[in-house]
Amino acid sequence: MNELNLNASRAEQSAASVNKVVRNTYSLLSMTLFFSALCAIASMALGLGQGAGLLMIIGGFIMSFVVRANAESSKGLIAVFLFAGFMGAGLGPMLSTYLSVYANGAAIIAQALGGTGLIFLTLSGYALTTGRNFNFLGGFLATGMIVLLVAMIANIFLQVPAMSLAISAAVIMLMSGFILFDTSRIVNGGERNYIMATISLYLSIFNLFIHLLNLIAALTGRE
Repeated sequence: MNELNLNASRAEQSAASVNKVVRNTYSLLSMTLFFSALCAIASMALGLGQGAGLLMIIGGFIMSFVVRANAESSKGLIAVFLFAGFMGAGLGPMLSTYLSVYANGAAIIAQALGGTGLIFLTLSGYALTTGRNFNFLGGFLATGMIVLLVAMIANIFLQVPAMSLAISAAVIMLMSGFILFDTSRIVNGGERNYIMATISLYLSIFNLFIHLLNLIAALTGRE
């Protein structure tokens, strides 16, 4: 009987721990996304060019390693907001380009935002509510990332529009898989650090948005 009570107590503690990680992750994710949006608006208002935007994105990816190195301390929280700020500021020049090049640029951005939100909330919500384990996707996602990186590097030199669209479609599918995978890891106790969980989901959302922009612009954009 005591053993049963002990097991039940451990299960309750584990569930409480998982719920805490889920709450902290989605709270921090919401704050970092909001901060990124503010930084994107600021960089657009300042008129930052594409070169500055690229430097900001590079700075953001560098900061992602800083976040991972400090995820167990309070420095990780500061680092994750710096990361989000760099990524948002780097996105600003890209959004300015869509607004200036396409007559329906604002609609393209709105559709990409809506699509990103819908995909994330649907997939993450599904993983949260069902509690399904999507660890089996790990190998496929890792392989897909390698293939996509090779394709992206190749297209830098080839500059084939159809290949660019195919890459964007593949990235959207891959990031959708990562959302399921990362959410599942949080729910099933595979990820106990909410800062690490936040940065993983943030990067999936960021890449999802960028490539939805590219696809929607190609399909509906009017110059």
